[in-house]
Amino acid sequence: MHDKPQKPLLPHLSTGLIHHPYLAPSGFEAPQPGVFKASTVYFPSVAAMRQREWKDKSSYTYGLHGTPTTYLLEERLCALEGGLQCVLVPSGLAALALVALSVLTTGDEVLIPDNAYGPNKALAQGELRHFGISHRFYDPMDPEDLSRHITPQTRLVWLEAPGSVSMEFPNLPELVRRCRAHGVLCALDNTWGAGLAFKPFDLLEDAALTPSESGSQGSLSVDISAHALTKYPSGGGDVLMGSVITRDAALHLKIKLCHMRLGLGVAANDAETVLRSLPSMDLRYKAHDQTARALAAWWQTQSQCSQLMHPAFEGSPGHAHWQALCDRNTGQGLAAGLFSVMIDARFSQAQVDAFCDGLKLFKIGYSWGGPVSLVVPYDIASMRSTWPSHLRPGTLVRFSTGLESAHDLILDLHQAVQAHLPIA
Repeated sequence: MHDKPQKPLLPHLSTGLIHHPYLAPSGFEAPQPGVFKASTVYFPSVAAMRQREWKDKSSYTYGLHGTPTTYLLEERLCALEGGLQCVLVPSGLAALALVALSVLTTGDEVLIPDNAYGPNKALAQGELRHFGISHRFYDPMDPEDLSRHITPQTRLVWLEAPGSVSMEFPNLPELVRRCRAHGVLCALDNTWGAGLAFKPFDLLEDAALTPSESGSQGSLSVDISAHALTKYPSGGGDVLMGSVITRDAALHLKIKLCHMRLGLGVAANDAETVLRSLPSMDLRYKAHDQTARALAAWWQTQSQCSQLMHPAFEGSPGHAHWQALCDRNTGQGLAAGLFSVMIDARFSQAQVDAFCDGLKLFKIGYSWGGPVSLVVPYDIASMRSTWPSHLRPGTLVRFSTGLESAHDLILDLHQAVQAHLPIA
């Protein structure tokens, strides 16, 4: 008697679904890149696992170290800012913290502009101080003051252009030159410029530079650019992400190893969102800029405004420096969608707050770069070591323009001013 032929053993349904052999054909192309999500990354063999290297993006080892999605975003951001290497972090503040933790150690000192982004100052006053890293604040509008503050313990100088909230635009190339002359690393918070208003790694590409001033690329350059991708690269007010970009390979490796040890990563869908927004970034940035200029010009006609702080406007602190860096070639330099006004001191804080509350299109909220216009009143006295001599008395209000009609926004400003900031 012959045995009946046996049916091939079929795996359990769950096993079959997990190990299904089908692979989609290669060659698929579409406007948006694919999204790769992974913690675990497969290796074809133990030998391949031991040979793979994640530091140079030549292969994949673990989701935290990079996927095709994050590699692509990093490379596009390098193209945007003119850098050569990039790492992604979960927020703009995380980018600032990563820079500090990568290059500073106990006994070192960091110099920070007195008008810097507040959380960066708080980081120095908190965690960095706990680690034995000292800090001092310098006047970014006075390069001599920066030089006076640099000591043998200074390892890092932060730069911002323009300054946070009060919008002073420093002589950025000169500040970088001072850092170069002292052999000190300089890092720029480039969120405002975003790689569009100016190139942080090519500040004076046509200038005659000494070897100490020019990097390997032959141009006056910051060492590190930190960028809150939360703002213009995202553009939707719905993503928190930051980047740290460099040109120097050894410096990048130091940052990347610290990045790995801290376990910093970004979600694939967040990276996808920024990738989707990047193609429209130039158009959006210019639209924000034009609307901000229209609103700033309107404020100049209002007696309630004692001072306008917008780098592209003559009379604004550091306007000449903005013009030299951002407007040197075409006469059509960019200036983002951010500006502040000083409401005359005759109006109380309560009146200014009521004005902000009375706006209908402007929402009260932090951040900027999204589609909705924002407004925030600030207490500058609590944010600076001393009241800046170039600022008039009053209450500062910062505006971030969205993508609404400039005409509609001006009507909104007008009704709120009439209702809450009346001229006696």
